Amino acid sequence: MIAERLFSDLQALFSTEQVQETAVAHPLGNGGEVTVYPTSEAEIAAVLTYANQNGYTVSIMGAGTKRGFGGLVQSADILLSLSRYKGIVEHVPGDMTVTVKAGTSFKELQDHLATYGQQLSLDPSWPETATIGGIVAANDSGPKRLGYGSCRDVVIGMTLVYADGQIIRSGGKVVKNVAGYDMNKLFIGSMGTLAVMSEITLKLRPLPKCQSLVVIAFPEASLIDIRSLATQILDSMLEPVSLQLMSPSLSRELVGEEAYCLAIALEDVESSVHYQEKAIQGLGSSQAVVSIKSEEERIRFWHQLYRMGVNGASFIDGDSLTAVLKVGVKNLDALKVVESAYLLTNRYDVRIRAHGGIGHGLCQIEISGGSKDILGAIVDMRKQAHELKGYVVVTHAPLVFRQQLNVWGEKPSHFFLYEGIKSRIDPNKMLNHKRFVGGI
Repeated sequence: MIAERLFSDLQALFSTEQVQETAVAHPLGNGGEVTVYPTSEAEIAAVLTYANQNGYTVSIMGAGTKRGFGGLVQSADILLSLSRYKGIVEHVPGDMTVTVKAGTSFKELQDHLATYGQQLSLDPSWPETATIGGIVAANDSGPKRLGYGSCRDVVIGMTLVYADGQIIRSGGKVVKNVAGYDMNKLFIGSMGTLAVMSEITLKLRPLPKCQSLVVIAFPEASLIDIRSLATQILDSMLEPVSLQLMSPSLSRELVGEEAYCLAIALEDVESSVHYQEKAIQGLGSSQAVVSIKSEEERIRFWHQLYRMGVNGASFIDGDSLTAVLKVGVKNLDALKVVESAYLLTNRYDVRIRAHGGIGHGLCQIEISGGSKDILGAIVDMRKQAHELKGYVVVTHAPLVFRQQLNVWGEKPSHFFLYEGIKSRIDPNKMLNHKRFVGGI
């Protein structure tokens, strides 16, 4: 009955092709009884104003790559899809800034910027599909975070639509803004629980003149040897944009080595890249095998690594049960996390693929198997992370599985601040209900 009324009301506000009823519940949840496809900022505001005035809940989605990340609700009343709200609003090559609509895909933006010799220095998962709004809302970043930082380092301005339909602008369109609170950071990583991101302004970097991938395999070395070599690199004048440790299972798949491997990305002018390649070769020991990959191998490596895990946009019921974890620890403790993840196969009937960033401490672990074994493995990883004073977040799992565990872990001591901000900005708990920490 509610769906019928919703469908009727929304069809009166929008064109027929912009409103669809949900036929089948999605196994990842985070859906809606009725889906609306706005094509302008005014239409986004109209959907939220209508929902707020009538007491409806709203789930927000871009392309859906992160549909299995957070959320305990099968369906909100309205699924607000930004998949048709895309495009580049303004690009100022001289200022090295760009403003895009939230539904713009990462690849679409990068392809445009490449014609100007520029890039957005992020490396999210599933780059062809993931949208800029989804990447920023989840604060998604990859191995190159070591050299280029995260979303919080590249977002300089936003246009936001609050739950009551108000349109708010924060930050600016130039790299150097006036002093004051950086409101952008409040919304980055908030999983759409505070506002709908409409437009996002980002600072850019030049495309590197030369790129290289150096892989160091450790067939017989211990973690102490790997740590020693990684520390030498970090303490040297070398400037790798990634220093990623891969588990033997992942190394076998990506580089054909059944061993712990360090994947080192170098991006600079050609002379600098070649100098750094030689310097890394000079740091090698008898326990390490250093190889410089060809351009074809480099492209294939990153293509596969960024597609590790599960794409929520293409997930179908019946896929093998897989959970993807994001583990955050102190930079060099990523070594212990990757080792602990790999050793889970000795205790549980699971398949593990793991990698971690030495230098920034963020790790990704993909666990496939039976539900009991996966749950046990997650508990073990949380114990390990707790001992290292870090955290574990489940960034993908089917809805029925997410409802059996605490995706975000224990509430942090500052949780009351989250509650206060949410109650002030979205007092009716309308946006992405139960999608974030502590059920916010």
